[in-house]
Amino acid sequence: MKILVTPRSFGKNNPELFDRLARAGLDVVRNDTGGILSAEQMREKLAPCQGIILGVDPLGASVLAAAPHLRAVAKYGVGLDNVDMEVCRERGIAVSRTVGANSNAVADYALTLMLMVARRAAFIDRRCRERDWSKITSIDLYGKVLGIIGLGAIGRCVVKRAQGFGMRILGHDIVWDEAWAAKEGVERASVDSICREADFITLHTALTEETRGLIHAERLASMKKSAVLVNTARGELVDEAALLAALREGRLYGAGLDVFEQEPPTDPAWYQLDNLVMGSHCSSSTAGATAAMGYMAVDNLLRDLGLEALAE
Repeated sequence: MKILVTPRSFGKNNPELFDRLARAGLDVVRNDTGGILSAEQMREKLAPCQGIILGVDPLGASVLAAAPHLRAVAKYGVGLDNVDMEVCRERGIAVSRTVGANSNAVADYALTLMLMVARRAAFIDRRCRERDWSKITSIDLYGKVLGIIGLGAIGRCVVKRAQGFGMRILGHDIVWDEAWAAKEGVERASVDSICREADFITLHTALTEETRGLIHAERLASMKKSAVLVNTARGELVDEAALLAALREGRLYGAGLDVFEQEPPTDPAWYQLDNLVMGSHCSSSTAGATAAMGYMAVDNLLRDLGLEALAE
């Protein structure tokens, strides 16, 4: 039985994951491109497979149509915006996620981006390497207002970190847990209120048709000139053209982006901004998180293929 493994970090530091798949009798097709697979590459590699451990590579209707034997999709992560769930449901393809495996890693990185942008750490580092020791004035994080859009596992981990910085926390989620919010001191707010009031705004919501372009030009215009926007979720949550214009024109203090609609972004203007800290979609790329995601993805796949006993 063949399966496809697309995430580049899968098993990189934990080769025993591949041993476990082999013990279950699985023949692994690997992503040997060094990058995210295109739809065409996915169709070719997935055609003979009954299972897949999937990263951010496309698994839309056309790819699924080319995989008639597919029975199980184990997402290496939590976002399913690259999966045609309707087709999977129609065909009875089991879809699983590694919920909670990378929550702390992503939350750490979100806070890292806040600090780096606020304190202009990357810019200061570049200046120092050029032997420029001039003082750079930055802004504070402690005691400021943080707006969190999306209070799932990752958003809740961000709350814990923000509490240590004495921040007032505004939160928005489509499913509101009043008891948890009261216990953690999180104030319920609309997306518009967060955009108007928060000093730091961080996105941790899923990409859906309703959230696509959630941070649009009007909401960016309503933000404080001293505000910082952080996105470690999905690039499509933000109107990138509007954000780029706001950063270039100094209408926002800065942004920390680990995700873009197209990765890497093609517009050279992104690379010229001193008020932007960029990431290569690496917020979950820690040794601990990748190991946890790998083990959970393997467990999920073997369960859904009915091969758990063979892998022990």
